Amino acid sequence: MEGLLKSLSGQVIVAIDALALIVIVVGTVEVTINAARVAFTHQPNHALRAAWLRYVRWLVAALTLQLAADIVETSIRTSWVAIARVGAIALIRTFLNFFLDTDVTDIRRRQLKRTPSPGSTSAPAPGPGGG
Repeated sequence: MEGLLKSLSGQVIVAIDALALIVIVVGTVEVTINAARVAFTHQPNHALRAAWLRYVRWLVAALTLQLAADIVETSIRTSWVAIARVGAIALIRTFLNFFLDTDVTDIRRRQLKRTPSPGSTSAPAPGPGGG
């Protein structure tokens, strides 16, 4: 039974890691296309920042998947290397989530400052980059 569980866990680890790789590739392709679009169409700077924030979300998703795969791996291989890898990925993911949340909050605050209040007839002043 233990051998079957280890074999099944190994296949699950490979599948989850493959999924994480797909997420990273899709996110990288998307940010490359969006960054090129912003560069060649002279869109405002906040469009590029939004593209990078979306990319961070892709990376956080991939790190979450990798963390899941590493947790499964530590359940069948209790080496210090595996445990250290889980800890490192969890730490990186935590920092990425923190900075992503900080950036998203900052962007929302800026958008609220530019949005006219109900009943106001004046248009908001354009932000940096003309936008």
